[in-house]
Amino acid sequence: MNPLAQQLNETLERENANVYAMLSGLGKAIYFPKEGILSQSAEAKSKANKFNATIGIATEDGGPMHLKVIQDTLSAYDPKDLYVYAPPAGKPELRSVWRAKMMKENPSLEDKSFGSPIVTNALTHGLSIVADLFADAGDAVIIPDKNWENYELTFGIRRGAAIVEYPLYNEHNRFNAEGLRQALLAQKNKGKAIVVLNFPNNPTGYTPGPQEGNEIVAAIRDAAEAGINVVAVTDDAYFGLFFEESLHESLFGKLADLHPRVLAVKVDGATKEEYVWGFRVGFITYASPSEAVMNALEQKTLGIIRATISSGPHPSQTFVLKALQSPEFEAQKDEKFEIMKKRANRVKDLLDSGRYEGAWTYYPFNSGYFMCLKLTNTDAESVRKRLLDAYGIGTIALGETDLRVAFSCTEEANLEELFDSIYKAVQDLQQ
Repeated sequence: MNPLAQQLNETLERENANVYAMLSGLGKAIYFPKEGILSQSAEAKSKANKFNATIGIATEDGGPMHLKVIQDTLSAYDPKDLYVYAPPAGKPELRSVWRAKMMKENPSLEDKSFGSPIVTNALTHGLSIVADLFADAGDAVIIPDKNWENYELTFGIRRGAAIVEYPLYNEHNRFNAEGLRQALLAQKNKGKAIVVLNFPNNPTGYTPGPQEGNEIVAAIRDAAEAGINVVAVTDDAYFGLFFEESLHESLFGKLADLHPRVLAVKVDGATKEEYVWGFRVGFITYASPSEAVMNALEQKTLGIIRATISSGPHPSQTFVLKALQSPEFEAQKDEKFEIMKKRANRVKDLLDSGRYEGAWTYYPFNSGYFMCLKLTNTDAESVRKRLLDAYGIGTIALGETDLRVAFSCTEEANLEELFDSIYKAVQDLQQ
């Protein structure tokens, strides 16, 4: 094993042996090189005041070489903020601004010890880093039965982890914290579990309330006290889009110092929050009372980044940073939030009107981009195809009964026609 990896492992084992035990085989082996092209280039940047012939970019007239046809469309930005490589951890200014944003939006973090967010190539990349660092073949990854299908690819297919599902809702149509607790305790013989908490939930658009949030935290604490090392991952892709009296903070804050056997990891990003899906700017953040633990995990994370994408795209990081720093940012974001909230409320009004009686029920939703119908007597895939073929409408079929509808990409004025058409498709198939 590389001495740098060994040194990081010894730090983790000394500072918190439980966190060291959470690492996968790859997680133990990975490290960020202290010597080599990046470190020598960094040294040259500070000392080479005559010629710097180190890193693989081209320069011209004292700045990064670039094509006029590209720069003409980006003339508001300095070429140095676009064309050169971003650091593997991301633009330092962006990391700082995002951390301040996290603290503002999550007051529960005020007295907690957590690291500086590391820039990822959006949310999927952040989850992939978690999988690489912590998931070995057979390790349990615990998610609800209503989940984003990419978890299976990221943790199951890529890393060979065992996907363990529990029902998202209990008999009262609230978050099934007891189901989560039982799924966790079932891993006692393994001594380790990875839990992914995705709120607002994709596909249902559900976020638990404060009491449910406390129950989730208690379930994870119970598992830790039973001797299970828990990697608790908050997938906060749709953070901030809370339309009712649900949790309005990430559970990352409550998990940050929960128990020595719990490692809290926050994966979030500008992707959905700031409506910049194609920019691919996300973040991964670790919490620990030990600075040494956070530093070791961050170094291993940089090793994964260096070994896969090397570093994230610089232009999109600059665009996000400038937006976050703009005095108009908050007002513009609030405007978009109100549009999304009105759409969600309109959907709920339509569904509660009684006009679709007998065709479906719907899963509770209060946030995010989506909601999910539970079809009563028709197959979801058949309805999906009928909608496409007869009405030119696209939806997502999930399993036998569930149909996901994205109100995020449907104008409020068109929602009535959308759901009336779904109802007609159901009726067509019942004739």
